[in-house]
Amino acid sequence: MAGRELRVQVVYALPQRSWTVEMVLAEGALVADALARAELAAVLPEGAVDPARLAVFGRTATLETRLHDGDRVEILRPLLADPKQARRQRAREAAKR
Repeated sequence: MAGRELRVQVVYALPQRSWTVEMVLAEGALVADALARAELAAVLPEGAVDPARLAVFGRTATLETRLHDGDRVEILRPLLADPKQARRQRAREAAKR
């Protein structure tokens, strides 16, 4: 079915604010195509998207990931704490109680 269109969202969320850009792309579009169309670099703290921090519906994605109709491309924020260290800290605090 050549020429089919895909409805896609690109989202970026901060604790107090979020951005959602909805768009229609051609069939065969990649995550890179959606990011280029979204033009969210101005609102990102780093000024550009880190390709290592991308997901589609919470699943890790790359710039070359092919999109499907209804997909939501997520630009992920860096972790504030190392998960392993955070677990250790919680365990220490629980042991003190």
